[in-house]
Amino acid sequence: MLVERARAGDPRAVARLITLVESGDEALPQVAAALAPYAGQAQVVGLTGSPGVGKSTTTNELVRALRARGHRVGVLAIDPSSPFTGGAILGDRVRMQDHATDPGVYIRSMSSRGHLGGLSAATPQAVRVLEGAGCDVVLVETVGVGQAEVEVASLADTTLVLLAPGMGDAIQAVKAGILEIADVFVVNKADRDGVDATVRDIQGMIALGERGPGEWRPQVVRSIASRGEGIDDIAAAIDKHRDWLERNDELRRRQETRAAAEVEAIALGVLRARIGSLRDGTELSTLAARVAEGALDPYAAADELLAQLRS
Repeated sequence: MLVERARAGDPRAVARLITLVESGDEALPQVAAALAPYAGQAQVVGLTGSPGVGKSTTTNELVRALRARGHRVGVLAIDPSSPFTGGAILGDRVRMQDHATDPGVYIRSMSSRGHLGGLSAATPQAVRVLEGAGCDVVLVETVGVGQAEVEVASLADTTLVLLAPGMGDAIQAVKAGILEIADVFVVNKADRDGVDATVRDIQGMIALGERGPGEWRPQVVRSIASRGEGIDDIAAAIDKHRDWLERNDELRRRQETRAAAEVEAIALGVLRARIGSLRDGTELSTLAARVAEGALDPYAAADELLAQLRS
């Protein structure tokens, strides 16, 4: 019933479904089954980058551009949560008030809840909810990330990496990590000093990469999101990448990779829950005691533990 209401455009139903996903409700398998026929119908665009580069402002302006095209848009904005209290300031809602009353836009702030990688553990299923709710495009904005948080690339069809002048010297541009996942580089705050050097460093890094014939070459776009400048260029780069994905059957491959990661995460979650139930009993403590006294090695103990899980 919630899925039917969400398909009809009821924002409360969408909110309720995402809450079920975040809380790991026991009804989640039934919800997932109802959403399954709508999988893969939305274009998923990830936006990531360091804190302060303008992700939320760029997301806000992209929503405006997509709505002008008549698209129904969903936004999942991930905010960091405190490792001490578990709380979070969901500031992205404040920055996106322009679209708060637009029935064609659904914005959901989600706390990372300590999950590493720039996303929340519930993000993949929340994307499925927005697909089921009829969104044509789903924008996933990560928390402010460092060089190693690249999880969004496994979730998005197209990944935007936002940068700003003053990111560092040219050495930063050739380091492994987040810069390797970009389908489109957005050099935001292009009215600042040093923008030409930043663009030049990124283009130099792209030139160093080895690509076969027909492989995608990341685009570099300048923008001043706070003024709405360059947003059409970003949208055009996303369109160009989408066309390339479809022509080369890469879109299906990415969707299958995303599905494999979801299935694996769910299976591992079930295993962790079952191991947790063993921890409350005597099986795991008995194995641990044997390992501690040298009567059993940890690999053999793990094999026994897995055998108990299968039984």
